[in-house]
Amino acid sequence: MEQIKDNMYQIDKAELLQVIMEKKNALWRLCQICCSFPKAEQHYEVTYSFSSGYDFVQYRLIAEKDEWVPSISRVYNSAVFYENEMHELWGLNVENIKVDLHDKLYRIDVETPFLPKEEN
Repeated sequence: MEQIKDNMYQIDKAELLQVIMEKKNALWRLCQICCSFPKAEQHYEVTYSFSSGYDFVQYRLIAEKDEWVPSISRVYNSAVFYENEMHELWGLNVENIKVDLHDKLYRIDVETPFLPKEEN
């Protein structure tokens, strides 16, 4: 785990479930999961945000375009919606989502509309 800035840490995939379990056991609340795909970087940035009282912390996971990220929905039930959204809008591969909505969360006509399109 590497500190990026105040209250933000970069973690790798192997650390994700350990960090999630530590937060859950300490009664931290999952605030949100944010996914982005910076075009210049060509990888996903998935940021998990937690709060406890007035304390707030974020963990950022870097994932390659074809990489699978483990689901945290069996620990935090609300993660089901974030994970389905990340898959549907960004194309992030999330494995073992507790309730996989199979790209039916939103009524959209375009596959992965937030993912930058390949330029020819």
